[in-house]
Amino acid sequence: MPEQNRFQFAKSHLDNEVMLLNASMSDFSYGTHAHEEFSLGVTLSGRQDFFALGEHHKSHAGNVVIFNPNDAHDGHSGGHDPLHYKMLYMHPEQLAPMLKSAGLKQADHFRFQQCVCNDFELRQHILRLAMLVENHHTSMMNFSSALFEFAEFLAARSGTDKTQSSPKKDPVFERVREYLHSHIADEVSLDDLSQVAHLSKYHLLRRFRDYFGMTPHKYWQNCRLNKAKRAIELGMPIADVVYTFGFTDLSYFNRCFKPVFGMTPLQFRRHILHIK
Repeated sequence: MPEQNRFQFAKSHLDNEVMLLNASMSDFSYGTHAHEEFSLGVTLSGRQDFFALGEHHKSHAGNVVIFNPNDAHDGHSGGHDPLHYKMLYMHPEQLAPMLKSAGLKQADHFRFQQCVCNDFELRQHILRLAMLVENHHTSMMNFSSALFEFAEFLAARSGTDKTQSSPKKDPVFERVREYLHSHIADEVSLDDLSQVAHLSKYHLLRRFRDYFGMTPHKYWQNCRLNKAKRAIELGMPIADVVYTFGFTDLSYFNRCFKPVFGMTPLQFRRHILHIK
């Protein structure tokens, strides 16, 4: 990887569910993918260009970039200057209880409406949490307080144009989603999905992309990659990850993993588990 493309993942030593990415990019481009977590970032320098929710977006230095869980997006450096940004990842199952404690009744359906915004308070909350993740001397009281203050801030904003309820779910494609997740390591065909959805293959392809922002194959691969990444974080050997999640071999796993996470599975394992 060229020197100007750097991806550094860090986990809080106090909360294993909060992950931070420090990224510097010049000529790297993310493939279309989605995360299971809320992705909360700040563009520090350069310009962050990406396609999400049916639109092209540009985030300049100082802007906040947010992806809700399962929001399909890509990304690359825009303009001539290198891109540098920080991104926090928080699972909705972790955020929802804090939002409920902060007084938000519909916490399980919390979503951000905007992908890009220039919001000073939101930016400060994200950068504060990022700093606490990076600092190994952070106390549990300090970290927990910062998380709850962030939840309080989001709960207070829930009635503004910054957030909205989850869009109405389509039972047909939720059924397809469940099928894919239950066959994560299997070879799933378009015919299989067509039978599950009770739609023709071509009608399924068109409506699936509209609903998920990705083709069925891309979505299925993305699900496997997210589960594989989580397994690596928990210490599963790479060879077992390849077998467990249905990748044909390590070479293919590498080719799928790197465009989404910026490094190979082995590099990610060494990085996140502090293996030299």
